[in-house]
Amino acid sequence: MRILITGGSGYIGSHTTLQLIAAGHEVVIADNFSRSKPSVLARLESLAGTPIKHHVIDLTDREETDRLFAQETFDAVIHFAGLKAVGESVAMPLEYYTNNLGSTFSLLTAMRAHGVKKLVFSSSATVYGEQAPVPMQEDFPTSATNPYGWTKVMQEQILCDVAAADPEMRIALLRYFNPVGAHHSGMIGEDPHGVPNNLMPLLAQVAVGRRDALHVYGKDYPTPDGTARRDYLHVEDLASGHVAALDELGRTEAPVSTWNLGTGTPTSVLEMVSAFAEASDREIPTVDAPRRPGDIADSYADPAKAQAELGWVAVRTVHDMCADTWRWQSQNPDGFPDA
Repeated sequence: MRILITGGSGYIGSHTTLQLIAAGHEVVIADNFSRSKPSVLARLESLAGTPIKHHVIDLTDREETDRLFAQETFDAVIHFAGLKAVGESVAMPLEYYTNNLGSTFSLLTAMRAHGVKKLVFSSSATVYGEQAPVPMQEDFPTSATNPYGWTKVMQEQILCDVAAADPEMRIALLRYFNPVGAHHSGMIGEDPHGVPNNLMPLLAQVAVGRRDALHVYGKDYPTPDGTARRDYLHVEDLASGHVAALDELGRTEAPVSTWNLGTGTPTSVLEMVSAFAEASDREIPTVDAPRRPGDIADSYADPAKAQAELGWVAVRTVHDMCADTWRWQSQNPDGFPDA
């Protein structure tokens, strides 16, 4: 298939681009590089061994988005584009709602006008809110604790309504848990905009000397070591989940399908610190800090539905996640070059 990948130069989008090409698909990237760098593209082309077509475009611009669909032909869309920093969304709610919802409105309008009927959507486990029991299952009610999370809840609802109105639509909602890791080559990986919001890039930046210590937010959770536990998922396993979901959209009769992408196994903050110290052979100094508002003790997936319906399972270990992250960060201590 010929696939439009919005946000294709970002962390998850770039790894998925490579796996789609390896699976025989043709990809076209649309990105405005607001949270990524154009230098990613040359590395993707080097790793893929083929040129990759891309358009520099702001998807909140409806006319520009429609023009893209008028000049290109797509069989499906994978929608990664969007702002995703929880703390920033609390400080800038209007920007988050405008960007994340606006880009989806533009995209769906263009898809309808040009007859594109397949969409894989980058959702998040944040849609389960803070009260969901673990392991989290796809039929749980959705909620959120911050504007970023609400944009995901709202986009899921919009997509369900669009599919209900058009019997030919086939939409996959992929609820990610905690993507980490990097491509085994060390050429692409996570390069956060500003101060990282997530544990793994903070660990990597401490190990490489960009930060003095890791703040551990809360050691009094009801978990074995007192620190919060999350379902960390290697980005390469996550990318393979997109390939599997896209394949399933060509077979299923369901207008909307929802799948958790996670390992089903939680790892605590201190367990991850220990694993990263071992993988990097570096000491990771830590500083105890109070819990952050909205953080919960446990968040991990029940991935059985994706395994049963997609034949997908996460195969990479926590050691793989840490080793691949360290290879990327140590080879690229400052992330991707600006040019």
